[in-house]
Amino acid sequence: MSQVIWHESLDSTMTEASRLAAEGVASGTVVAALSQTAGQGRQGREWISTSGDGLYCTFILEVEEATAITLGLGVAVVDVLAPITGDGLDVRWPNDVMWQGRKLCGILSRLENGRVLAGIGVNLNQLEFPDGLRTPATSLRLITGKTFDPKNVLELLRGQVIEMAMISKRDRLRLFAQTSSYVSGRRVRVDLDGPMLEGVTDGLDENGFLRIRKENGTHETVYAGSVRALD
Repeated sequence: MSQVIWHESLDSTMTEASRLAAEGVASGTVVAALSQTAGQGRQGREWISTSGDGLYCTFILEVEEATAITLGLGVAVVDVLAPITGDGLDVRWPNDVMWQGRKLCGILSRLENGRVLAGIGVNLNQLEFPDGLRTPATSLRLITGKTFDPKNVLELLRGQVIEMAMISKRDRLRLFAQTSSYVSGRRVRVDLDGPMLEGVTDGLDENGFLRIRKENGTHETVYAGSVRALD
């Protein structure tokens, strides 16, 4: 039977979830912590995880069709947070939930031994953020003026995440395209850890990768990289 396992502090909920998944815990189990000492972001970056400031959790999911699961998780977060924040939420391909151009939530998913480990970090109660962040950030408290209990937010999120894991790849892509302004017609720059790619987004391919139409009219598919809006 799935459960939510809360910790006062962990090095990383992703690391603990990986250990539990290898032991065979039930799908839908969630590892959550009030703080992390080595929180993980995309491309090896640190996810700052101070106690009381955010929701830090990793879901262990058995997914029949894991393709585009990260895109679907972004939609799940938006569905939960939209009634709290009102207008202004967006999903920046592939894994950042934004509010009026500022990062509110990051998602990191990976496949291990046939299971998806889905890490989700939501900024809840921060009043300020460190200088030098690659993307300006915000929190639910800055947006609403209210404080939030991470355990309550996780309970809101849990059902939506599990439901998103059960639907088809096709439905995830459709929902993401409906939710994200980055899918089509958005002028962007993509950092490919080397050359920069600039162009206008032109939809998703069949696996959820982002297609870019360059100035010369040719297309390039982005499989990984940091996307920044230019408009």
